[in-house]
Amino acid sequence: MNTRSMIFTIYGDYIRHYGGEIWIGSLIRLLREFGHNDQAVRAAVSRMSKQGWIRAEKRGNKSYYSLTERGVKRMEEAARRIYKTRPEHWDGKWRILIYTIPEDKRHLRDELRKELVWSGFGTISNSCWISPNNLEQQVYDLIDKYHIHPYVDFFLAEYDGPHMNKQLVEKCWNLEEINQKYEQFIVTYSQKYVIDKHKIERGEMSDAECFVERTKLVHEYRKFLFIDPGLPEELLPDEWMGSHAAALFNDYYQQLAAPASRFFEAVFREGAELGKKGEQEKEKVSFE
Repeated sequence: MNTRSMIFTIYGDYIRHYGGEIWIGSLIRLLREFGHNDQAVRAAVSRMSKQGWIRAEKRGNKSYYSLTERGVKRMEEAARRIYKTRPEHWDGKWRILIYTIPEDKRHLRDELRKELVWSGFGTISNSCWISPNNLEQQVYDLIDKYHIHPYVDFFLAEYDGPHMNKQLVEKCWNLEEINQKYEQFIVTYSQKYVIDKHKIERGEMSDAECFVERTKLVHEYRKFLFIDPGLPEELLPDEWMGSHAAALFNDYYQQLAAPASRFFEAVFREGAELGKKGEQEKEKVSFE
């Protein structure tokens, strides 16, 4: 598992609930449970900092990393989608983004495409992206972020045929392929859930093991954010496995939650206490 990706998972599932900041030593300790070494963690953190997801603060000789505003927004959006147990209802509107970004700004176009896929947009034709979800704020945030106001147009519209809305969905997303991936997730994790549930009930899983399994579960389920547009209920096929996968994820997550949090808190608390000592020493030096 990619170190940077695992750090995103830990920030989203744990750190953001504890003030959004962690000592690098604690982060290294947590990632060691997955086989990541100190150097890999520091390199990943450095890269995330340069990309604007996290920022560093020195306290004494120790570095603490917290989410930037951009990082907080991304984590909140991801959490809304990951922990959603049911598809939302549709207002009947389509959000349509059309752009004509010049070739000399190709890098902006590539970045914008990645962001649109992440947000759940699909392509109906070249440079024309659509979504049935209420993503107006995300779209305008992207327009501001990439400074592409002269090159885009954004519409809110209803589809008036000649086909049905579900046929429009079929043009933009391969729901059959997504459904198959959900089926694979269910097959793999339904068995793991039963095994781990019995282990926890018998006291055969340590807090550290629960932390590892919960983090892996979230990490694996989080991948659906990049392929599942999160369509409303009215536009999904009758045999949609995403809802079954969400229910399994929620049940398994709840089973692992308490012991996993205990392990995280023990590691996190050590770093927080060191940070307080660093602040006290700094104040003492300033006073003297």
